[in-house]
Amino acid sequence: MSFSNPVLRDDIFLREDEREASEQRMTIGGTVNKTLLLLVLLIVSASITWYMTYQGTIEVLSLMTAGLFGMAGIALAISFFPKTAPLLAPVYAILSGFALGGVSAFMEYEYPGIVVNAILLTVGILFLMLFMYTQRIIKVTRGFISFVVLCTMAIFLVTLVDFILNFFGMNVPYIHETGWVGIGISLFVVIIAALNLLVDFNYIEEQADQGAPKYMEWYGSFALLVTLVWLYVRILDLLAKFSERD
Repeated sequence: MSFSNPVLRDDIFLREDEREASEQRMTIGGTVNKTLLLLVLLIVSASITWYMTYQGTIEVLSLMTAGLFGMAGIALAISFFPKTAPLLAPVYAILSGFALGGVSAFMEYEYPGIVVNAILLTVGILFLMLFMYTQRIIKVTRGFISFVVLCTMAIFLVTLVDFILNFFGMNVPYIHETGWVGIGISLFVVIIAALNLLVDFNYIEEQADQGAPKYMEWYGSFALLVTLVWLYVRILDLLAKFSERD
C-alpha cells in the first residue's frame, strides 16, 4: 500500500486547475489521518464510560445502551449513504467508545488483565495484516474477498439468530461454551475479522487509485474502524473463554 499521493506519480507539474481537482480526491494518507482521528475520539469516549463504571455511576448503563444501539443505527446510515460519512463517522466513533468503555471495564473486573491483552492483540493483528498486505504475502483477489464476505455474513446471521433466541431464554449451541469447540468457533471469528482488515485495505487503495471523492476518506476510515471494533470485541470473547478454562 502506497502512502503517497497517487497524482504525484503521474505528473508532478500539474496545472493549477488540475491541482485543485486532485485536492478533492480521496488519498490513502488522508484516510489514515481520519482513521487516527476516529480512534482518538473512540478512546476518549471509552475512557468516560470506563471511569463511570469503576465509580459505580448508574447512568453508565444507559450511556452504554445508547452507544450500542446508536452505533448500529449510524453504521447502517453510513453504509447506505456514504456521503454522510464526514458527519456521522465521528459520531459513530464516539458512540462506539461509550459502548466499548463500559464493556471493557466489566470484562476487566471479571478477568483482570484481559483488556490490555485484547488491545495489544488487536494492534498487533492490525500491523501484521498491514504488513502482509503491503508485502503482498496475501493477495486480495476477487475470490478472497467473496470468501471473507460470505463468512462475515454467515457470522452476522448466526449472531442475529442468537440475539433473537436470547429473548426466549435460548441460544445457538456451542458458540458461548468454553470448551474447545466454543474456543474454536471464537478463534475462527477472530480470523475472519482479521481478514476483513485486508479487504478494507484493498478497498481503500482501490478507491484512492480510482480518484474517489474526498468524502470517501471518511467512509474508508469508518469501515476500518468498524472492523477494528469487531476484532477487539471478538478477541475479548476469545480471551474470556480461555480464562474460564483456567
